[in-house]
Amino acid sequence: MEIRKQSPAIDFSDPDWTIKYQTDFQRRFNIPHITDIFPDAAPIPSTFCLKTPVSEDFAGGYPSDEEWHGYINNNNRVIHFSSPTSAGAECIDPDCTWVEQWVHRAGPREKIYFKPEEVKAAIVTCGGLCPGLNDVIRQIVITLEIYGVKKIVGIPFGYRGFSDNDLSEMPLSRKVVQNIHLSGGSLLGVSRGGPSVSDMVDRMEENGINMLFVLGGNGTHAGANAIHNECRKRRLKVAVVGVPKTIDNDILLMDKTFGFDTAVEEAQRAINSAYIEVQIWFC
Repeated sequence: MEIRKQSPAIDFSDPDWTIKYQTDFQRRFNIPHITDIFPDAAPIPSTFCLKTPVSEDFAGGYPSDEEWHGYINNNNRVIHFSSPTSAGAECIDPDCTWVEQWVHRAGPREKIYFKPEEVKAAIVTCGGLCPGLNDVIRQIVITLEIYGVKKIVGIPFGYRGFSDNDLSEMPLSRKVVQNIHLSGGSLLGVSRGGPSVSDMVDRMEENGINMLFVLGGNGTHAGANAIHNECRKRRLKVAVVGVPKTIDNDILLMDKTFGFDTAVEEAQRAINSAYIEVQIWFC
């Protein structure tokens, strides 16, 4: 096991330090549910289905309808290291005590809290370009349509698209995005910065947007979090969904962000070319 530098915030002399450590970890990485904000939100059966195309006889081996349809239980977890002998597992304390860490598993749920016919979803891409942006836009649109969402729009040129009156929402559908993954860049355009959070939420409220997908890096997600907090303060039933986008691969808890491999390959190509140039140059 790898020895991690001891954290001064942990009192290892406390016999209950492992419980407190794990409780604090779970508190920091716990994901609030929509019912925590809107206790009266009524669940409805999901309109999304991943039913496996196998015979009913084989399907009888599934322990529940939830698993048969491919839904993820809310109590499902992704374990950071499954055991003390896992590759990369770390020691927390001097005695190398094993402490399990986990985060919630993503995926479709059996119950949803937005009626598809009442949803207006918006997608916005911010910051710099990243290989794979159009792939993500395309898949979001296709998945929303599978759920039954009819009103899907793109916000042009990042957060600025919320404030510039010369920029109109771009209607999106499977037909519009069908082949955009074959092109580089972003169908929606990108920019850095933008209007105030209050102005953006005003615009979302005016246009009836109740689901926002934000594709960006650290700064963009700080903005997305601010939008979420402003919507929560106004008691608006709006889902703000962050999609990490960075070629730097520096997002906590993610093994690899999309675009990272392409960035490494292109950088390697330039480095190798420079190396060959130096090797054959006569000095």
